[in-house]
Amino acid sequence: MSTNRRTAFVTGASQGIGAAIALGLARDGFDVAVSSTRPAKLEGVLAEIAAAGARAVPVALDVRSQQSTERAMAEVIGAFGKLDVLVNNAGVPLRRPALDVTLAEWDTVIGTNLTGTFLMSQQMGRHLVGSGRPGCIVSVASTHGLVALAGRSAYGIAKAAIIHMTRMLAIEWAEHGIRVNAIAPGRVDTPARAGSLAVPGFREQALGRIPLRRFGTVEEVAAAVRYLVSPEAAYVTGQTLILDGGLTAY
Repeated sequence: MSTNRRTAFVTGASQGIGAAIALGLARDGFDVAVSSTRPAKLEGVLAEIAAAGARAVPVALDVRSQQSTERAMAEVIGAFGKLDVLVNNAGVPLRRPALDVTLAEWDTVIGTNLTGTFLMSQQMGRHLVGSGRPGCIVSVASTHGLVALAGRSAYGIAKAAIIHMTRMLAIEWAEHGIRVNAIAPGRVDTPARAGSLAVPGFREQALGRIPLRRFGTVEEVAAAVRYLVSPEAAYVTGQTLILDGGLTAY
C-alpha cells in the first residue's frame, strides 16, 4: 500500500458508531486499524474496510491498561509506518441510580471511557510529537456530558471530562500541529440500544425530547468525524461538535 495514504486508528470499532466511523474513513481513502477487547468481533468491519479498497488492521486492545495501549499503538504504527488520526470511540454504558453505583462499576466506566481516552490520546500525542508530524484526535463524548439525566451519573461524568480533556489537550498540543476535537452524539440507533428500544414507550418518550423527532444514525455520527479529520476542518481544534437533533438546544 502507498505510504502516502492517510492512516487512522478507531478504538471500539466492532459495531455501531465505531464500525461506521472506520468504514467512513476507509471510503475517504484512509487505511484503518480497528480494535476490540475481543478481536474476533472485528471480522465484519474488517471485511467492509477491505471491500472499500483500504488496508484493514485488527488490534486487541483494553484501553484501561497502559501496557495494552502502548502495545496497540506500537502495533498500528508498525503496520502503517505512521498514524495520522486517532478516534477514541471505545466506551461502556451504565444506567444506574447514583446511590446504587458500585465502586467496581465506577472504576469500569471511568477507566474505560475517561482513562482509556486519555491513555490513547497520550500515546498518539507522543507519536506525533516524536515524529514531528501533525495529526488529529477525535474523541466520542455524549450529550450526557452536557446535560444531566437521572441514572447516568458515572457515564455522564466521564463524558463531561472527555469534553474538557479535549480543550486541555488542544491547547497543549496546538504548537505541534495536533488538532484535538470531540463529538457529542445524542440518541443514535445502534445495536447497543436495542434493549432499551424494546421497552414499551421508551422510543416515544425519548423522541419527545428531540426537536427533530428522530434518532440519529451511525452514518451521521461518522460524517461528523470525517469532517473533523478532513482538511476542511484545519482551523478547528478544542471543539465539541454536538449531534443531537436539537436535544440540548432547549
